[in-house]
Amino acid sequence: MTQKYFGTDGVRGRVGESPMTVDFALRLAGAAARVLAPGGGRVLIGKDTRLSGYMFESALEAGFVAAGVDVMLIGPLPTPGIAYMTQRLGCSFGVVISASHNPYQDNGIKFFDGAGSKLSDHAEREIEALIDGPVVTRSSQMLGRATRTDDSRQQYQDFCAATIPRGMDLRGFKIVIDCANGAGYKVAPRVLADLGAEIVPIGCSPNGRNINDSCGSTAPELLQLTVPGVRAHVGIALDGDGDRVVMIDALGRIVDGDQILYILAAARHEAGTLRGPVVGTVMSNLGLEQSLAARGIEFRRAAVGDRHVLAALNEAGGTLGGETSGHILCLDQTTTGDGLVSALQVLAVMKQSGAGLAELAAGMPKYPQVLLNVRVEARFDPAGDDGVRAVVQAVEQRFRGRGRVVLRASGTEPVIRVMVEGDDGALVKQGAREIAAEVEAAARRR
Repeated sequence: MTQKYFGTDGVRGRVGESPMTVDFALRLAGAAARVLAPGGGRVLIGKDTRLSGYMFESALEAGFVAAGVDVMLIGPLPTPGIAYMTQRLGCSFGVVISASHNPYQDNGIKFFDGAGSKLSDHAEREIEALIDGPVVTRSSQMLGRATRTDDSRQQYQDFCAATIPRGMDLRGFKIVIDCANGAGYKVAPRVLADLGAEIVPIGCSPNGRNINDSCGSTAPELLQLTVPGVRAHVGIALDGDGDRVVMIDALGRIVDGDQILYILAAARHEAGTLRGPVVGTVMSNLGLEQSLAARGIEFRRAAVGDRHVLAALNEAGGTLGGETSGHILCLDQTTTGDGLVSALQVLAVMKQSGAGLAELAAGMPKYPQVLLNVRVEARFDPAGDDGVRAVVQAVEQRFRGRGRVVLRASGTEPVIRVMVEGDDGALVKQGAREIAAEVEAAARRR
């Protein structure tokens, strides 16, 4: 069933436009309270650093209190930190106000259940069924209370630090940390410094408008220059809400989510601690699949989106999965994707092996891959267009079985993603351009 408001990761959109309005946030809070805490309970609300976060925080607080739910406000904290603290503080559910890697003009609202896991489709549909109804205000004696719990942030920092082997520290590492001027700007540098690393922070000065602006995991160019410029061992780039990570080796080269997944899988396999198959997505580089197969590690592909990766891991009994974008799931450490925790796992492998990041990543040769985003007025299924299908078939025939094409509508932005991959870089670029042009033409025909 298609959901009206919830996308692949909560509700998201341009601030001031439906659904990201104060009125909607108020109604969403009331609906969520009736579904997730019908007899009253407690909710933890966190956010990233967007200026609009204050507005939505107040609206959600009012809606929850009116519905008889106690509210704990923790302020800016990475999305995985909210998931962890929701469980740690015994809350009925948690809420994150963030649009992740999107620009500051966007915002979003996403939920975790009391176990720190994302909501099921069924729970989201139950909430949606109530959103368009009136806001319910309980009697005075039944109203909730609101408190601030900013000091709880230290508990999440301690948790992150404890995910590397006991007794290990990061002394001897010089690390450049880029927090995208987002939710991780306080906790990530502190965790790395407390573990003994020498840190060089960038993207750690949020002003409400500069989140993800030429920084972070979606724009790591400054980090790529800074790491070799200051002679650091490694760079770490989080996204705006801290659930994704890409890394930079000592020469300034990007190590993406596929390579991070390979490094962690190889190390866990060698140590005998890897359980079940590794799960990627349809967008994962073919080099990841082949490199894992060479080590005797099973690899499975899920649909794009960390919730699909999580579902596949749970079904197969696996603990390690992720996306090329850097959304890594280490279920042996935490319940959801955590950029800082994932980076710490890689740093632990570097520390234990004595190998640099470039050396570890070299075990996974990457196939040439081009990803183009075609902006459209409204998302549609490109595979349903005859013209697009014809161009895709022509491109695939040129590869003669040594390449592949993936088309999909983004679940968070009005774009169609065109991914072409193969062993011939020139054919990959040409094919991607041809398909993207036909997708644009199909959008105009609609």
